[in-house]
Amino acid sequence: MIVGTQKPFDEVWEMVKDHKKILVFGCNTCVAICHAGGGKEAEILASMIRMKALEEGREMEVKHAAIERHCEPEFFEPVMEEVRTYDLVLSTACGVGVNFLSERIGEIPVYPGINTSFFGAVPEAGVFTELCAGCGNCILHLTGGICPIARCSKTLMNGPCGGTNKGKCEVSQEIDCAWYLIVERMKKLGTLDKLAEIQPPRNWSTARDGGPRRVSLEHIRAYEEREEQKSELAGGKKQ
Repeated sequence: MIVGTQKPFDEVWEMVKDHKKILVFGCNTCVAICHAGGGKEAEILASMIRMKALEEGREMEVKHAAIERHCEPEFFEPVMEEVRTYDLVLSTACGVGVNFLSERIGEIPVYPGINTSFFGAVPEAGVFTELCAGCGNCILHLTGGICPIARCSKTLMNGPCGGTNKGKCEVSQEIDCAWYLIVERMKKLGTLDKLAEIQPPRNWSTARDGGPRRVSLEHIRAYEEREEQKSELAGGKKQ
C-alpha cells in the first residue's frame, strides 16, 4: 500500500501553467484509497486548473482520466495512444507511477501531482525494483521523472559523482547511473537547462529519518466512529 498527499495547488499551478494541453492522470488503487490521486481527485484537480487558467486568461485544455494501476504496463497499453496526444501529463499516481509512465511515454513530460509519503507491505514473493523512496517532497518535475533519491546509489541531488562510467554506477556495472538517465531523459524533453537552475537546500524533514510516519484522514475516522456508534445503538435496541 502506497500513501501520498496531494501537492499544494500553488505548486501544481507553477508546474503546469506554461502548457497548453494537459492530462491529469489518476491511479485507482493505492492513492485512491488514501483520497490523494484516484479518478475522483484527478477530476477535481483538473477542474481547479481550468478555473485558474480562466482566472488568469490563459488558453489551456485540461482533461482528466484514470486507470486501475500506474505500476503495471497492461493497464497503460489501452490508453497510451490517447495519453501521447497531450503536451504534459500531471500524474496523481505515486512516484513509482510517475517513473514508470516517464519510461514509456516518449518525449512528453510527466509531472507529479502528489507527494508520495510512504509504503505498506506487499506480502507476495517476487522481484521488485525501487523507483521511489517516498521522501514526502517530490522533485520529479525537476529531474525528468527519474528519482535521484531512490535511484542514485549515493542519493546525490546535484549531478553525478566522479565514479560514473559510460552510464553505469561505480557500485556495479549492473546498475545504471541515475544522473546519466536523468540527463539523457531531459535532453529528449528539451528541459536540460533546468539542471542549471540553483535549487534551495533540500528539506529532509519529510523523509524517513524522523521515525515512522502516519497520515490521519480525520473525515474518514469521523465516519468510522459514527458507524460504530450506530452499530452500538442498534445492538442496544435489540437487547
